[in-house]
Amino acid sequence: MIQSRQLSRQSGASLFSLLFLAIIVACILLLGLRAFPSINEYLTIRKTVSTIMHRDPASAEAVRNAFETTSAVEYSIHTISSKDLKIEPVGEGGLRTSFAYNVEIPVYEPMVFILVKYSGSATSGGAKGP
Repeated sequence: MIQSRQLSRQSGASLFSLLFLAIIVACILLLGLRAFPSINEYLTIRKTVSTIMHRDPASAEAVRNAFETTSAVEYSIHTISSKDLKIEPVGEGGLRTSFAYNVEIPVYEPMVFILVKYSGSATSGGAKGP
């Protein structure tokens, strides 16, 4: 006599769900790869401004000159220039340098873009900002 076996229901991911998951992961990777250069540039600008302000510059012109010099050496800074830096006095002899800019990252060239807004600031020496 042959024993009858009950068919057990298999569980797991179907081919359709694996393809759907692969498409989602590919889209996320595409966005990350497209955004990486602008994120890298922002981090470089933020580090440059912080380094300049940590040296305690004497004037706004000294900050602008130092930023231009660093930008000439650091090829990843091309979105902003020293003219885009907002420099204002803070406290007794201190300076606050801030910057803000937008970057459009193309996803699907003629129609779809991601707009990223970057901003940052740094204060010189021991000045306490508001």
